[in-house]
Amino acid sequence: MAPNPLLLVVIGVVVGIAASFTGLGGGFLVVPLLLFLGYPAQKAVGTSFVAILVVALSALVAHNKLANVDLKLGLLLGLGGIVGAQVGARLLEHVSTGQFKKVFAVVLLGLAGYLFFNK
Repeated sequence: MAPNPLLLVVIGVVVGIAASFTGLGGGFLVVPLLLFLGYPAQKAVGTSFVAILVVALSALVAHNKLANVDLKLGLLLGLGGIVGAQVGARLLEHVSTGQFKKVFAVVLLGLAGYLFFNK
């Protein structure tokens, strides 16, 4: 059963706010949602990148208008990210959805712990 399109748009608004506010891109919300809806890990991650692309472009425009963008730094990070994204996508093909959920949860918990306890 396909999710309600209106519900997906509302979730997109929440993801857009969270992504623009935190700079985390929104995948930390989209991927678990898609997993909850029954998508396999590979499809959830791949689909989340479509949403992230749209959200990131919009957030880039907004932050650029506020002069909060270091274009050179962002492009250099992005160049490395291109290579990493290609490697990561191929690695994910060898990971089951169950294993992915555990690794993803550990990453999120680690990030949460770091942010919570780091001054």
